[in-house]
Parts: sequence; structure tokens; C-alpha cells
Amino acid sequence: MKKPHRDSKRPLTKREQQFQQLQENLGIHFHDENLLKHAFTHSSYVNEHRKKPYEDNERLEFLGDAVLELTVSHYLFKKYPLMSEGDLTKLRAAVVCEPSLVTFANELNFGKYVLLGKGEEMTGGRMRPALLADVFEAFMGALFLDQGMDAVLPFLEKMVFPRIDSGAFSHMMDYKSQLQELVQRETKGLIEYKILQEKGPAHSKEFVSQVSLNGEVLGSGQGKSKKEAEQLAAQMALTALKQQTE
Repeated sequence: MKKPHRDSKRPLTKREQQFQQLQENLGIHFHDENLLKHAFTHSSYVNEHRKKPYEDNERLEFLGDAVLELTVSHYLFKKYPLMSEGDLTKLRAAVVCEPSLVTFANELNFGKYVLLGKGEEMTGGRMRPALLADVFEAFMGALFLDQGMDAVLPFLEKMVFPRIDSGAFSHMMDYKSQLQELVQRETKGLIEYKILQEKGPAHSKEFVSQVSLNGEVLGSGQGKSKKEAEQLAAQMALTALKQQTE
């Protein structure tokens, strides 16, 4: 992507150098770098620089929240065609909740680039979860304004969607219900779960579960509870059945 034009005669300030480095790290170059700086400008910084035309990132945060809701909703809608509206809502909430956004922000080292007032800096604001989550949303809003969904989606495909695919939010998903719905719709067969093994001391047990359809084993799973083991077995069975129909 073409980098924005700069006056080569003027040396970059330290802050400009930081935002240049951030763009290099992200592999994204903003057409309007002021949007990027805006996304990282906290209200405390604006309050301490009232004589300068700074604006905090709260409006960008509002927009970024909507961008995340839409893109994550669309991804989940396509990825889980059997999931109910209620379960989709729960899963989306887990993906875009504050702890998840803080994780994304920390992985990108966003805290380092936030423009903070001195008071907020002294009280550890740079590491405050709510602030980091807000900055991530504001960045999404700035990226959308600068380059649209053509840039937003590749960024999410790199940072967020792989976590969904890897099962990072599987505790929010009911694979057993999805499997039951699929079977009822396609084969009307009988699903059976069986605990094959229970191992380990009482305070740290592991369970191994197996799920079968009309006597044919489709998947197995291991977890710290019978419920978790059955859910993982159902997840494997879903994958197997989808592969059979592709």
C-alpha cells in the first residue's frame, strides 16, 4: 500500500516516529495519519492541551464498536449456519467484550502509543483495561474511515477471526445442540454419548467422552468435566459430518 506523502525536508517528531513504527508493525499505512493519532488520543490529553485543536477518541470508539459488531456478526453468521440467534449473540458478546479487546490491544502493544494526560499517566492509565479496549475500538473506527472494509476485514482476519477458529471462545458455544439440530434436519438418527474414561485424582479429574450416531462413532473429546468432554466430542462430530456433506 502506498505510504502517505511527507515533506522530506522536515524531520519527524518523536511522536510521528512512533506512529510510523506502529504502522510498520501493523503493515497498514493510513492515508490520513491524523485519524490514526486521533484514535490514540485520550480525553485526559485533550484536557491538558486545551489551546490546541486536539479531539479525543470517543467518537471513533463509538464508530469502531459498530464496525466490530457488524463484522464479527457477519463472520459468525457464515461460520456457524446451525447456531441459534441466542447462541450467536452470546458468542459475539464474548468476542467483542472488554477482556477480549484488551487482549487484542496488548498483543499489538497499543498502550505504548496512547496520548495521555500527565495525571492519567501517573496513575497507570496506559495499562487500564477500559482504556485499552476503547483504543482498540477507536482504531477500528479510524481504519474504517480511512480505508473502509477493504482494510478492516484483512486486519480482523489476522487478529480476531483466527481466535474464533481456534476455539478460544468455545466455552460460549453449545456444540451438542448444534449437532442435535443437524442430525434432526439431515438424518433423524440417534445420538448417544458415552464416557469412556475417567482418570486423575479427585481434585483434577479428566473425562474422555465419545459420541456416536446410529452406533457409528463420530467424535471424542477430553475435558475436566463430563459436560466439557461431551461438548468437545460433539464439536469433532460436527466437523466430521460437515466434511461428509462437502
